[in-house]
Formats: sequence, C-alpha cells, structure tokens
Amino acid sequence: MKSYDCIVIGGGPGGYVAAVRATQLGLTTALIEREALGGTCLNWGCVPTKSLLRNGEVLHLLSKGRTFGFSFDNLEVDYAAAHKRSRSVVKRQTRRIAALMKNSGVEVYEDTASFVDPHIIELEGSRTRLRADNFIIATGAKSRQLPCAAYDGQKIISFRRALDMTELPDSAVIVGAGPIGMEFATLWNSYGTKVTVIEALNRALPLEDEDVSIEAGKQFRKNGIAVMTGAVVEDVDDTGAGVDVTVKTEIGTEMVSADLVMVSIGFIPNTGELGLENAGVETDRGGAVVVDETMQTSVPQIYAIGDVTAKMGLAHVASAQAMIAAEAIAGKSSASITYQNVPRCTYSRPEVASVGLTEKQARENGYMVAAAQCPFLANGKALGMDDNGGFVKIVSDAETKKILGVHMVGGHVTEMISGPTGTIYMEGTLDDLGNTIHPHPTLSEAIMETAHKLSGHAIHI
Repeated sequence: MKSYDCIVIGGGPGGYVAAVRATQLGLTTALIEREALGGTCLNWGCVPTKSLLRNGEVLHLLSKGRTFGFSFDNLEVDYAAAHKRSRSVVKRQTRRIAALMKNSGVEVYEDTASFVDPHIIELEGSRTRLRADNFIIATGAKSRQLPCAAYDGQKIISFRRALDMTELPDSAVIVGAGPIGMEFATLWNSYGTKVTVIEALNRALPLEDEDVSIEAGKQFRKNGIAVMTGAVVEDVDDTGAGVDVTVKTEIGTEMVSADLVMVSIGFIPNTGELGLENAGVETDRGGAVVVDETMQTSVPQIYAIGDVTAKMGLAHVASAQAMIAAEAIAGKSSASITYQNVPRCTYSRPEVASVGLTEKQARENGYMVAAAQCPFLANGKALGMDDNGGFVKIVSDAETKKILGVHMVGGHVTEMISGPTGTIYMEGTLDDLGNTIHPHPTLSEAIMETAHKLSGHAIHI
C-alpha cells in the first residue's frame, strides 16, 4: 500500500493550492481529483463565467456607439463562439494546473476517494488503497435544488448546466439574486434574453450593504432585467414549449412564463460519498465538515477546506484555508481568517465589491458608526468611461476612525477592493486611507475622496 505524508481529496482552488503548499513544506503529497483539476471554479464557475461576461461587456459597449462616435450595420452575435472562447480559456488553465502539479512533485490520481478508516482511503475506480499520515478534504459543494422542482438538465438547470449551453434561450427565469444569479442575468441580458430574477429576500444581492444593494437593483432594472423581490417560487410546470413558474409575492400569486429556469439558491457540501463515518469525522446537520481555525476536523490528522466546510463559498477563501491547513500539518503557525474581512465580488453590470462590516452589521455590533459615500458621478475617469453610476461607501467607527467596511457598486470595482481589504487587515483608519495618495485619473480616487469626506474635508463632493 502506497503511503504519503499528506493526501488531498479534491483538486479545486483549495485542493491544488493545499497540495502545492504541502510539497513546498517537504511533505510527500498526493492529490485525488475525480473530474477535472481546478474544480468547479476553474472549469464550471469563476473562470468561464468571467470569460463570457467579458463578451457581454463588449456587446454592451457596442450598443453605445452613438456615445463613442461610431456606427455600423448588420452586427452578428454568435454566443456559440463566446462559449468556445470560454472553454479555450478553461483548457489553458487546466493545462497550467496539471503542469503545476507535475513540477511541484504532487502525484495526481484521477479517481473518487472514500475513507476506509482514519488513515486509509480507497479509490473507487481502481480499488487501490492509499495510506496517509494526514488528509485534507477539499471536495467542494453542489448546487441546491428547488424543493418544488428538481433539476432535469433541460428546462430546470443549475449554473453548471448553463455553462454548457451554446445557445441562449429567448427568455429565462433565474431563481436567486445572489452573485451567481445576477452574473448570469447580466450575461444573458447582454445577448438579448428576456430575464426575470426571483429573490425571496427584499433586495437583489441581499447580503450586501443595503445602500449598495438598492443601487445595484436600480441599475439591474435600468439595464432591462426584471427583478422580483420578496418572492418565492412555489411550483414549476413544464408546458412542453417552456415552463410556467408560480411565484408567491406579498400581494398574491402570479405566473411567469419562460423557456427555462436556472436555479442559484445556494450549495450543499459534497460529503455524502466520502465515507466520513468510517473516519469518525464530525459534520453538522447540513453535511458540512466541522473545522477549527486551523481547518482541523474532529479527527486530528484530517483537515477540511473550501466549500465543504460551508464557512464562506469563495475560491480565494478555499485557497487561504488551504495554506493554513498545509502549514498546520507541517507544524507551522499561520494567521487565522477573519471571514468578515474577506473581500466579496459580484461581476455583474454594475459590479459590486465589498469587505468588512455593512453599516447595519456595524451598528448591531455596537459601534458608533460614521458612514459616507462618494458617487462615481464626481469621478473624472468614470465620466470618461461613460460608466459613472454607483458609488464608494466607507463605514467607520466614529470614535477611533477605524475603517470597519468598504462597499462599492459601479464599473470595475472588483479590481479596486484589494487596497481597502489591506487597510482593514492592518486595522487602518480613515487618516491612513485618506493620506494614501491615489493616482489620478482613476476610479480608485473615489475611495480616497470618501475617506476625506468622513474626515470632514472632501474636495470634490
């Protein structure tokens, strides 16, 4: 039986990072991946959606020809070509990850693993058994289905099936106005699909700061996306030609007809086939693996990272957890994660980016809150780009001037959030951020201007 210092189960952005870091620390390491290196993020999530959204952004700019001084006739739009480009991006990335594994000395097994006992796993395809001193579980999660309508792969689909489509529907209902739902709504709307988004809570992107969420909802609707909030899907009926979606709202029940329904209402950890009971690993009622701040499970030599822990379903969180787990196994200490201070991004139009506490959360945590906004309408770069909707909002402690949260909605804000994230990580203040010279002309100047406003000496607003 082959033995390793560490075996990682799952090759997504958590798993492959953990494997590389483990080898860097001198551990003999194997990686088990049943489907594709890079996991959901690289193959059916983050990477292909951003490629497709770039195509949608180009189409959006082409629709503004009069603004930018050009015109043309007979524009032809080919979504199949956009899909092909997205898959080529994925292919290049998966090849890069495979090369990374080889160059790092990680032995990769293409198979499905389950625990036999706390030190041994069995590979389903080959019936090979492998032993390890330590394990890192990184098996991710799968899309949650509607209680009233299971996926059929044709008219009721998940985001993963949506990424396989080479033709878009004329009309679609998207259930869930979180980041995934609004990114697909943006993409499909760019290609002319009539999109209706249904959200059970009272705002689109309901976990964002309320001001940001409200502004984003206004812009979604301005772009032609119908957003129904405070609405719950009660039934989905296959009509043959499409679907009829029964929606319960505050004022009654209504029907929305479309060609198909895409569901994006959350995730369920992939733990059902791991044989965790054979290893004695504790899970909670939702199936998530219970871990401490070092990612250690109830079994000392078994760790878990990423979506399977249900801590925070983001690729960069999985990668950060991976570093912590590998270093813990190697006996090295590392900084723990403060999850509220992890940056969060939505790549819709408008984009949304945030880090830290919302204004409501800050007040609930007992802070004396001071908050201010700087609109992109006052930003020269935004005006030059003809993309001046939205704003930057900073939430701070009025007594200490410590920055508690930064929230942005507008063009390219996902590229701007790292700076404020670093400031919050370093427990910086308004003066720290306001005294940091930002280049001109850039969108990021709005961050500095907001800090100045909270300090009482804004120049441009």
